[in-house]
Amino acid sequence: MPRDTPATRRAYGRRADELRPVSIELGVQKFADGSAQVEMGDTRVLVAATIERRVPPFLTDSGQGWASAEYSMLPRSTTTRVPREVNRGRPSGRTSEIQRLIGRSIRSVLDLRAMPDRTLLIDCDVIQADGGTRTASVTGAYVAAAVACAELVLRGEIERWPFREPVAAISAGIVDGVLLLDLDASEDQTAEADFNIVATGSGRLVEVQGTGEKRSFTREELDALLDLAFAGMRELAAKQQEVLAERLSEVEQATSKGSRAPAPAKSEKDLWGRP
Repeated sequence: MPRDTPATRRAYGRRADELRPVSIELGVQKFADGSAQVEMGDTRVLVAATIERRVPPFLTDSGQGWASAEYSMLPRSTTTRVPREVNRGRPSGRTSEIQRLIGRSIRSVLDLRAMPDRTLLIDCDVIQADGGTRTASVTGAYVAAAVACAELVLRGEIERWPFREPVAAISAGIVDGVLLLDLDASEDQTAEADFNIVATGSGRLVEVQGTGEKRSFTREELDALLDLAFAGMRELAAKQQEVLAERLSEVEQATSKGSRAPAPAKSEKDLWGRP
């Protein structure tokens, strides 16, 4: 019989290399330019995208746009109440780090010159936290941002699709000597090594955050964890494309119409009928 390990007793009865059940729902906020709710097991994150016709001062008259993110956890998103950071007067170091991670992830796949003089703002609010809130936020941020940018294209406010490719994120770690994908909170708390990995749909790395929590790790373990994460992110990218398929098809039709060669000028004979 196999020894009792996290691989044999994980939540949802999943394998060591298996994601938690994933759900992405679009249009969950009426007034946002783009919105999505991402569920990874018991972790739930609400993401809203807003397009503003301005850029930071350092980009004024540059012909470029910008993208940034904010992240917060609702007070009862965890087992004990999390005080609202607004009452402290500033975000915590953890919150600031996650906000920058989400912003960097979106900018890594966004052509800022395709959306001049506009800022894409991403708001990620954790409704329920059971591990992997930052990675779920990155995955949902791309979806909400894609919906918002699709509206810009369909309204004719920008000429071309600004995203070069999708971006997603997932966690991986070592628990009781076993390499696991997509850690939940209980696994994250006991992990010997813990990683958050962001990558593009084509498999290019954006960011790798890795820490030996209880021990150091080998190069072979690092490579194996990256392989595990890439397999998971292929599934996430497929899920993103699935929920965005209809919207992206509309964008493709709109941009292909816009790229057609102009019709030749008609002769005066064709323009004028009989007097």
